Amino acid sequence: MADNPARRGWLGHLTRRSVLAGAVASAAFPAVAATTGAATASPSSATVPGLRTARATGTTHRVTMYAEALPGGLIGYGLAPGEATVPGPLLEIVEGDTLEITLVNTTDKRLSIHPHGVDYDVFSDGAPFNNSFNEPGETRTYVWRTRERTTTAGRAWLPGSAGYWHYHDHAYGDHGTDGLRAGLYGGLIVRRKGDLLPDKTFVVVFNDMTINNKMAPETPMFDAVLGERVEWLCIGHGNMEHTFHLHAHRWVDNRTGYLDGPNDPTPAIDNKDLNPGSSFGFQVIAGDGVGPGAWMYHCHVQFHSDGGMSGVFLVRNEDGSIPDHAQEAIDRYHAGHGGHGGH
Repeated sequence: MADNPARRGWLGHLTRRSVLAGAVASAAFPAVAATTGAATASPSSATVPGLRTARATGTTHRVTMYAEALPGGLIGYGLAPGEATVPGPLLEIVEGDTLEITLVNTTDKRLSIHPHGVDYDVFSDGAPFNNSFNEPGETRTYVWRTRERTTTAGRAWLPGSAGYWHYHDHAYGDHGTDGLRAGLYGGLIVRRKGDLLPDKTFVVVFNDMTINNKMAPETPMFDAVLGERVEWLCIGHGNMEHTFHLHAHRWVDNRTGYLDGPNDPTPAIDNKDLNPGSSFGFQVIAGDGVGPGAWMYHCHVQFHSDGGMSGVFLVRNEDGSIPDHAQEAIDRYHAGHGGHGGH
């Protein structure tokens, strides 16, 4: 489960500090590996030949994750000892696949891992309610299954597992409250066969008044090159209601963020509610129609953005360089949020 640098959003020397843009390891299993040629699963992808698409194999993927204490009272999930992050690793599979997660609890806290959007039995629930958790120092395996859309005689179509989901602790504190506050959460993407694959995926978690347990100017700074296909996975946690807004880019309010065809009436949006326990995702082309530059993403509840719930999405020039006006905007962002820090 090696880290995929192309998915991390690693920044260069953009400010007077070195910034790691909310980077997390990505467990993109072979079922999500790129295939080339025209996609055939949806009209939107079939019209664009040569794009990378997801393929299904019906495979059981096994991964070991480690829950580890981090500085500042945080706790994170990682794919190897010493590699825990907040958010935890981005997990990606395709409908029909199974994911077996062996969670090693290296902390002195009772904790677990609980998923949204997939199938699991009571023993993999990740909740004390079903006696499904890791005691301090304990190792436990959780099994998550996925399925494709189905229909049976006399019944409507039933949804599959494809979607932009997430996982989190459900055992440290009542219902995992303390675990979520400490950073025990991460992104989970279940793709449908033929879904377009992005060049980069960014995970953004609104957790009370923080983004990925940080406040501006320490919030994640994401970057892409003009024209890259960028995917956003947005997750809500904590006790507060939020909205997610991305400047200069818009998406369609459905599962993928793309229209299914020329007559699809689904509205385009650039702002969406992001409340505790909810998640959504979408893909955009970086700088499409607006060019390179530094663009904000933030909570559109005004006192939340004023309080530090904002970050920067940098769209570089095609050659990878940073536009002068973008660097100036980043400098203003850091100067204007000097009073805020980490969680």
